[in-house]
Amino acid sequence: MTPTAGSRGFGIVGTGIIAAMHADAIAALPSARLAAVTDVDASAAAAFAASHGAAAEPDLDALLARGDVEVVCVCVPSGQHAAVGLRAVKAGKHLAVEKPVDVTLEAADRLIGAARDAGVALTVMSQHRFDPGLIETRGLIDEGALGRLVLGEASTKWYRSQAYYDSAAWRGTWAMDGGSLLNQGIHYVDLLRWCMGPVAEVTAVCTTQTHQIEAEDTSLAIVRFTSGAVGTIMSSTAAFPGFAACLEITGTKGTVIIEDGRLVSRALGDDVQPADGGVRQPAEGGPRPGAAADPAALDFSGHAAQLADLLGAIDEGRAPAVDGEAGRAALEIVCAVYESSRSGRTVTLRS
Repeated sequence: MTPTAGSRGFGIVGTGIIAAMHADAIAALPSARLAAVTDVDASAAAAFAASHGAAAEPDLDALLARGDVEVVCVCVPSGQHAAVGLRAVKAGKHLAVEKPVDVTLEAADRLIGAARDAGVALTVMSQHRFDPGLIETRGLIDEGALGRLVLGEASTKWYRSQAYYDSAAWRGTWAMDGGSLLNQGIHYVDLLRWCMGPVAEVTAVCTTQTHQIEAEDTSLAIVRFTSGAVGTIMSSTAAFPGFAACLEITGTKGTVIIEDGRLVSRALGDDVQPADGGVRQPAEGGPRPGAAADPAALDFSGHAAQLADLLGAIDEGRAPAVDGEAGRAALEIVCAVYESSRSGRTVTLRS
């Protein structure tokens, strides 16, 4: 799609797998254009820039110095999100930070506070909030169609090979990445909290089952929400060949089931119906298509919707739909899961 006159310029920092989703999302928005990219690997930045019709800058300072870059997409390893974001905030740029906001709450708080003080917009990518199934589910919850919520279940049973982790030294490390829950599962952690409300406490077990990495590749948590409802969180990158990410929300009046962003089943009172003809799984005999088995097989439409919301927030002077505090809330749950697993105790959350 051709950008319109006066469209906002974006810069991308880090040109790995997820950067392509941002570039495609930007290209899909008439009010946006990709102006420049940068990466610690100059040849990777040059190749990415050439393929997306943008300039390649030699370093972050050069990208931030560009007057035509108003929004920065932070696509570096997770443990560098706040550090890069803080430099962008200092330069007066608005921010779209890939999930998670960072790997520690302290780093997240520094970035959120700096963005607030500078008056720049900050969104943390949780693009699945914009999936049709999630939008419909939130509508049902908000109108009371599910009644009082009693149970929420989030499951991300994906598969990543050892080669995936070996492809970059930072993958699977505590300092830069975290494990399956912080990297892959955090999307559905955010969706669970978005639907069920704040979490009061977490009891969890994390383990490394099949990979040679520092962090966990499998985690399981029991959560109690401040509302009194309960739930579970399951995440793994050891579930061959990879399955649909699933969210189930149960209330006193019904249950909905979402898989990979689609509402596949709903039971409300006397109305019980599968969505999409009840087709919930692909034919047997091979891995699930998509991100469950391939980190590069992602749909950029959710990214486009979230970046469009960010631009709307900038124009309207409001907070983005998924702001820094939302990103922090999901990170807090993940950190509580890790702390509970390490300590063997139930962990109480702040909010």
